[in-house]
Amino acid sequence: MPLTRYSGISEPADLDLLQRVFDLLCKERRLAQKDREQREALAEEVVIVFQNGVITEAELMKALSKRRKA
Repeated sequence: MPLTRYSGISEPADLDLLQRVFDLLCKERRLAQKDREQREALAEEVVIVFQNGVITEAELMKALSKRRKA
């Protein structure tokens, strides 16, 4: 369920999903722990896309992956 439905409160399953997608994207983009600004920007991007209704792992990866097919 999108975060907006909960007025900023999310379910543990939502947070798990967002963490999984974030971790996969960090690995794909080769963002190390020291790349704090880039990781924060990516985290914000993941949450915004999720809040806009993209709510499955596959959909999030498709929307945010740099390896998207043209």
